[in-house]
Amino acid sequence: MVRIPEETGPRVRARELGLPLGRFKPGKFNAITDVEGVLVGHSTIIQGEGPLRPGHGPVRTGVTAILPNLGNIFMDRMSGGGFVLNGAGEVSGMTQLMEWGLIETPILLTNTMAVGAVSDGVARYLVQRYPGIGDEHDVIIPVVGECDDSWLNDISGRHVRQEHVLEAINNAATGPVREGNVGGGTGMVTCDFKGGIGTSSRKLPEVLGGYTLGVLVMSNFGKMHNLRVGGLPVGEVLAEKFKNTPHRGKSYGSIIAVVATDAPLLSHQINRLCKRVGLGIGRVGSYAAHGSGEIVVGFSTANIIPRRTQKMVYKMKILLDQRLDPLYEAVMEATEEAILNAMCMATPMTGVNDNYSPALPLDEVRRFVDACRPIFASVKKRPHQTSAPASKERPSDEDREGEVTVSSALPTNVRGAEGIPFPTRPAPNEPGPEADREGPLMPDSRGNVPPGPDDPEGSSSGSP
Repeated sequence: MVRIPEETGPRVRARELGLPLGRFKPGKFNAITDVEGVLVGHSTIIQGEGPLRPGHGPVRTGVTAILPNLGNIFMDRMSGGGFVLNGAGEVSGMTQLMEWGLIETPILLTNTMAVGAVSDGVARYLVQRYPGIGDEHDVIIPVVGECDDSWLNDISGRHVRQEHVLEAINNAATGPVREGNVGGGTGMVTCDFKGGIGTSSRKLPEVLGGYTLGVLVMSNFGKMHNLRVGGLPVGEVLAEKFKNTPHRGKSYGSIIAVVATDAPLLSHQINRLCKRVGLGIGRVGSYAAHGSGEIVVGFSTANIIPRRTQKMVYKMKILLDQRLDPLYEAVMEATEEAILNAMCMATPMTGVNDNYSPALPLDEVRRFVDACRPIFASVKKRPHQTSAPASKERPSDEDREGEVTVSSALPTNVRGAEGIPFPTRPAPNEPGPEADREGPLMPDSRGNVPPGPDDPEGSSSGSP
């Protein structure tokens, strides 16, 4: 087996390579944990080496846990949703998630053959914490996503146990998230390089709502020649360099992505947000192959749906659909960067039968970036750039970052989903804006109605 000499420099995240990764800024940790209340923990299992002995190893796998709402997601549920780009994969519990639009369990990521064990581990954990499950409370279906790590791991040996599930959950914390060969991503491969767990976040400017959005991926898809890094065709060049290095050939792989945001979204809006994750996956080089599973789970932390309440209704904050576009762009950017972070932070790994997965050569990526740096430098990173020339008719509510305040941001003037523009004046027999503050506009003694804020000329129902 031919191996390319390994780099000796430290592994760094994609942003430190100077890649163009979008117009929105990341959060403090550039991780899904930038969304308040979201915790992430891992349990990593690395044992043995040499020929595959099913049930004995070598073992290269683990579990990653994402806990919304500081782990209290069972009692205080949140709006959730998802999207399946290609379904040659599995997320248990997703049928109910899409039907109810609720997240009510932690989200776990692991290998394909360990879904049942991990689901059982989460169920045991929740029953011990909430003994009323199945009696006082409804039953639960844990949300568990999987990818196939059999190129490096004794997957049929089913080495993930309940203690690994508990370790991942109990280790879950806020702050920086470990990436690469950790947790459920331990044995994963991306575009024939070592992949695994990666995460990224975006913080929208206040004029666009100030919301935070984070993505965490378990990345295990693709072929080297399709790889794009920051839009650069790095894979086409590296494929020639690594042509004599064996690659997995029987599986295209998969990717599971988890999206979290503090934007107040309903389930159908989360579904739409999750669809845009597929665009970020495509930016890195996926074409959602026949045997691949691109499955996305998402949730919003903005509204709590309590399990116990004496009320018949609960109130929710809801973002207007017309204000979703910045979130769509942000989730695409964060997904691309999360996948690249998984690859940049992963280290080379040898697994079953001495199968070898090299790490993405960061020095090669730096050479690409340095060659293109003059082009990057010539582009002004202004988030409100458009292809249209500037004019006096530019919309006053155009997306601008850092140039306007929340108070000066005007309501959107785009059409609603039904295609009808928002009215500029009240309909007949409907009180106008002034009615909310000073009562209805009354006609004078001659029958004339005084002018309203949208009717400077006034109107008359009497004689001139």
